Amino acid sequence: MSSREIYLDHAATTPVDPIVADTMARVQARCYANPSSPHAPGRRAYQKLDESRSQILDDLNCPDATLIFTSGATEAH
Repeated sequence: MSSREIYLDHAATTPVDPIVADTMARVQARCYANPSSPHAPGRRAYQKLDESRSQILDDLNCPDATLIFTSGATEAH
């Protein structure tokens, strides 16, 4: 996208902050397994997912809330 363009279709998708994209790439390179799997890589992925959930809830000051990750808005509906 050029610097002169203004993107207004955030209902379809939203640009990812470069810091977030970098963090996601590093985590996905190490924790690529299905977190529901019982093998060691799956358990590591589950642990990272659980740590992420706790960190987000702490950042939102909602430590006792439930946070469910979905793949997108349709699934979350």
